[in-house]
Amino acid sequence: MLRELSIKNFAIIDDLHMDLDDGMTVMSGETGAGKSIIINAVNLLLGSRASAKLIRTGAENAELEAFFAISPESGVARAMNANGYDPTEGLLVRRIISRRDRHRVYLNGRMATMQVLNTVTADLASVSSQHAHQGLLKEDLHLDILDQYGGLMPQRKALADRYEAMQPHIEQLAALISRQQHQEKQRELLRYQLQEIEAAGLEPDEDRDLEKERQRLRNTQMLMQTVGACIDGLYSAEGAVVDQLAAVRAHLEKAAAIDDELASPCRQLAEVGYQVEDLTETLRAYQQQVEGDENRLEIVEDRLDLINRLKRKYEGTLESVMVQAEEIRRRLEALENLEEGIRTAERHLAKERDRLIEAAERLSSHRREVARALSERIIAELDALEMGGTRFEVNLGKVAAEAQTSAWMTHKGLRIDARGYDRAAFYISPNVGEALKPLTAIASGGELSRLILAIKAILADSDAVETLIFDEVDAGIGGGIAEVVGQKLKALARHHQVICITHLPQIARFGDAHFKIVKQVDSGRTATRIAPLDDAARLEEIARMLGGVKITAKTRAHARELLRSD
Repeated sequence: MLRELSIKNFAIIDDLHMDLDDGMTVMSGETGAGKSIIINAVNLLLGSRASAKLIRTGAENAELEAFFAISPESGVARAMNANGYDPTEGLLVRRIISRRDRHRVYLNGRMATMQVLNTVTADLASVSSQHAHQGLLKEDLHLDILDQYGGLMPQRKALADRYEAMQPHIEQLAALISRQQHQEKQRELLRYQLQEIEAAGLEPDEDRDLEKERQRLRNTQMLMQTVGACIDGLYSAEGAVVDQLAAVRAHLEKAAAIDDELASPCRQLAEVGYQVEDLTETLRAYQQQVEGDENRLEIVEDRLDLINRLKRKYEGTLESVMVQAEEIRRRLEALENLEEGIRTAERHLAKERDRLIEAAERLSSHRREVARALSERIIAELDALEMGGTRFEVNLGKVAAEAQTSAWMTHKGLRIDARGYDRAAFYISPNVGEALKPLTAIASGGELSRLILAIKAILADSDAVETLIFDEVDAGIGGGIAEVVGQKLKALARHHQVICITHLPQIARFGDAHFKIVKQVDSGRTATRIAPLDDAARLEEIARMLGGVKITAKTRAHARELLRSD
């Protein structure tokens, strides 16, 4: 509930503060005193759009602040917890509207976004003003009123959850079908790519091995000359190493015959000779290998060209080309399984659609029952508000599916959305003998005011909003009707905190607290002031509302009688 409201430098308000309590609070004042400005401030604190044009002339910023006591089990408390605020502290909403900087929002002292503000304040207070009257003309609201009255919101939420849960599956199925439509072309490409890679018969590290071989083949002549010279030096030429080793060995053997300690070096020398012969044979074999295939370089060049082309085409290394082949195999297998995937998705959606249709049918059936009951209740309330003879009907219709509507969201040519099949429209005939017509085409301002009050009274027990603010609830009414309207507001105050701005003393007299709004000129500047009225001041204000500027003993007596009869 709204406990405190502060407004600074806003329109013609320089500094205003109000402390509010439970029950019914009345605000009154002469036309143009600034009552609507207070409503505009409250709307801004509840999340409406701000404009620098609202800042008081001469000021750089306007500051609005409201403190709400929060019920621990309320939807507002849940929204606060979800956004990191402690509802046991209450909710302090502060908005700063700036001429030069960005507007700012604070919740419990922390800067917040407009999205968070709107989320937290969604069920905080309801402002019924001329704008709200116009809102009642929007038929989308009619279905909300019907479901709230019938206690159908949990059932509607369950349907909406089922509807929302189906959307990703519908999108997934659409994607699968789209893939299927392009499947043949894609499969042909993938098969070609796989065949191209498999035909190459790639081996790990093959490109590195071939590079080495190409380097050797390109330098065959130099390698042959080098190896040939080595063979000559080791074995074939005059004075070759092997001959010199043999001569040294012969001398050493003679010496070893004299001193056997030279036998071991003699044997080692013999081993060296054998190693030179083995090395010579290895070099001769290498020589034969290098000169053995005159066409090998061309073969190697062609193979490397093929491998490099595949590497460029598939943007990577030889290893990544081979990995790509595995990925292509996997994708081909997935395409083969695509048809089964589509059938599985369709079976799942068919079951979910059946459940959605069942939920929509059940909700629609309940709505038809509730529509009759709501119509009867509203007629009774309007009768009490001096609109006897008024006929009222909640017209339930359904929306035809359109060409772009998903087949999964249609049934028997009807479209299903998060609210089910139905659309509701309020029809009214305020005058006997006239046909029922849509509310948008028939209701006057006074009739709308009373209709809103009737709906508020009917929804009093189920409405989660704790603070109800009424501005212009007295539009187009007076006399005895105003008395009944005041009684209705008083009754609402048993369930909600009611704040009512009114011009009518017949309504004002029902207030538990009464504030007067006045416009004054101080130091050449116009400013709006608001003050709580004690019993004596309240008597004077009721008398003013009854008799105008000149208050007589008779009007005071009438005011006293009004207040006494409450």
